[in-house]
Amino acid sequence: MKNTLTTDDIATYLARQLTNFFPDREVTPAELRPHVGVALERLEHCFLNVRRRGYFDGLQATFDHLHTDQYASFLWFVGNTIHIASGDRRLAVKSYALNKALHGLDVFFEVGMPEIFCFQHPVGTVIGRAKALGNHLFVYQNVNIGGSIDLEYPSLGEGVVLFNGATVSGPTTIGDNVWLGPQCNVKGGAIPSSSLVFGSGPNVVVKPTHRSVRAHFFERVPSSPQASP
Repeated sequence: MKNTLTTDDIATYLARQLTNFFPDREVTPAELRPHVGVALERLEHCFLNVRRRGYFDGLQATFDHLHTDQYASFLWFVGNTIHIASGDRRLAVKSYALNKALHGLDVFFEVGMPEIFCFQHPVGTVIGRAKALGNHLFVYQNVNIGGSIDLEYPSLGEGVVLFNGATVSGPTTIGDNVWLGPQCNVKGGAIPSSSLVFGSGPNVVVKPTHRSVRAHFFERVPSSPQASP
């Protein structure tokens, strides 16, 4: 993957951010370096499957630490990697909290995000616990995914896009290849695969569609290699 900074420089950059935002102790590049390396490998696999400008240069995945949507994904991968590899909860929490501070995005490091997903200017988005979040998940701003007051959680299939303001909560099952429209609110019940969803609550409107979430947001159109700048 082509990065704007080397792995060591990214570890140093992140260590400085974590130390400055949370000055209870100094976070060192050395303690972050192995986690950053693994997070970047996971990020590369994710970005190789994202069909958005700036994620692929025609030859390889690309990561710009100043591209805020990309950096938001990176911070989740870092926190989740720390949680899995070392169990250092305090350090993982700092990565999660930094994401909230920088991007207004609330995705806890324990949340089971899929291997392949994309955030599109996700300010105000909260992704909580779910039974399942399928691959090829595309999320816009002010989106909410989470449980009910009775701690019942939704399940999202593969190839789901949530446009701005969409909410999925409670014991809801979303099928594969589902488009949830702006301000759509789905709580309970099941949405069939290959659907367009509009409206809120009992007035949700579900229409069939043949348009593919994966083809629109994730599957790149074959093209000739582009020269690196």
